[in-house]
This record gives sequence, structure tokens and C-alpha cells, in this order.
Amino acid sequence: MLAEERIDWPGGAKMALSVVVNVEEGSEQTVARGDKGMEPVDELGIFIKAPIRNYGNESNYLYGIKAGAPRVVKLLKAFDIKASWTVAALSLENHPQLAEAIVELGHEPVSHGWRWVHQFKLNEEAERDFIGKAVESIQRSCGVRPYGWLSRYFHTDHTRRLLIEAGFDYHMDDYSGDVPFWDKTTVPERPMVIVPYQLDNNDMKMWTDPAMGPEQWLAYAKRNFDQVYREGVEGNPKMMSLGLHLRIIGRPGRIWALEEFFRHVRSHDGVWVTTRHEIARHFAKVQPA
Repeated sequence: MLAEERIDWPGGAKMALSVVVNVEEGSEQTVARGDKGMEPVDELGIFIKAPIRNYGNESNYLYGIKAGAPRVVKLLKAFDIKASWTVAALSLENHPQLAEAIVELGHEPVSHGWRWVHQFKLNEEAERDFIGKAVESIQRSCGVRPYGWLSRYFHTDHTRRLLIEAGFDYHMDDYSGDVPFWDKTTVPERPMVIVPYQLDNNDMKMWTDPAMGPEQWLAYAKRNFDQVYREGVEGNPKMMSLGLHLRIIGRPGRIWALEEFFRHVRSHDGVWVTTRHEIARHFAKVQPA
């Protein structure tokens, strides 16, 4: 018989909500940073495989820092939303004002790599160095090390073991469910908490899918929330993840959708809005490995 996923949240909460703010601006690919070519992820959908700079796309990323970040931070404060910031470490080095904002908010910095590049192309030793540089850099920028990790797209056969060696508490390169679980096989003597992520309601859809405007994104996110909340009321609490990007949701024509989603969340009782590290620690406490 199929058993429904569930976990008991603090205070009998009906669900947990994890808001993830991805920060990649300032560490994307460019020949100016020694890369072979331009960043392929571009709202215009323009990519030329040549060693030239795409100044337009670089400015689009910079928009996330200059204009998008203030709008997102304002809403997080207004609705008292505690977020996990998955940061490419170099982004914070290049834009320390954003690190200051994360610290001021009291939110969690999560490692999104030292740079927003293809980690899966690295050999084991290079990946170990990549992880170590990310930890040291975020520690310098935020005054606290990251305890969670999110790769760019893919991770390697070595990644999780290297994260365990580097002292990480949880890994989020997983989309297999709506509650945390243990990985007890990678390093049997040191099980690791896996806190699944969601791609289906990520605001990146508004870049990759022309049919997904802010109205459609908001409707989908609210239906996701309502379903998870309903299941919690029925006795099967779970979690929801909402992925955001400063350069995407921070645009004037989209930020209203995030505001409406936060207002919808706050109209419901029994929602634990928290960081992924707190979710991981609670899971480890109530369901020890």
C-alpha cells in the first residue's frame, strides 16, 4: 500500500514554506572572468559560441543587484519571510552590499558554488577546491559559513561525499519529494539530510517558457501552496519550496506577483516559513538517522 509522505513540523504547523533566493548575478560566465565565452542563460535567448562578451546580458544580470534586490528585500521584510539565499560566493564578493542585506535580515546563506558555473565538469580534486573556496568566501562575506549546497544543474558522483567532508549539513540537489530524507549510503558513518527543491514553480520559468507570465506563475504557486496546505490540514504535513531570482522576479512587471503570493501565505494560519537549514535540523531531530 502506498504511504503518503509526511513530517510533523514545530507547533503543529500544517506545512513548511522554504523561500529560496538564488543569487548568481556577478558570477555568471563571461570572457571578462576568464571563461571561454558568454553566459548561455539569457532572457533574450541569444547565445553565440564565440569568445566575445555579451554586454547586454551582463547588464541584465546587474539589474538583479541594482534594482531587483531592493524590491525583493523590501517584500521579505514587509511580510516577515525568512529566506534561504543560495549564493554563488563570487557574487557576494563582487556585491558586498547584498551580503550585508542577508546578514541584516538574519537569513541563511546557502552555497550555490564559488561561481555560477558548471561544477559537473570538474574532476574530484578541482571540485573539492571549488567547494572549499565557496565556504571560505561566504564565511568572509556573511560572517557565517554555509551549511547547505545547491549546484548549478548537475552534481558529480563525488559531490555529496565532498560536501560531507567539508562539514555541510544538507544537500538540496534533489527533486524527488516534498519532505526531507536521509542519504545513508554515500558515507554510511555520516548520513546527510537531503532537503528536496522544486523546479516547477521557480520564477526561472518566466525566462524559459514564453507562456509563463507573472499571472500564470502566481496562479501555479498559489495552487501549489493550497494543495500542500490542504494535505497538512488532512494530517499529512509537507514542505513547499519557492525559487526566486533577483533579476527575474525583481522586475517591476513581476514583483507584484511575489507580493500577492506572500499576502496569500500570510492569510493562512499554521505555516512555518523558515530556512532550509532549520528544516534540515528539525528533520534530524524528529527523525534521527
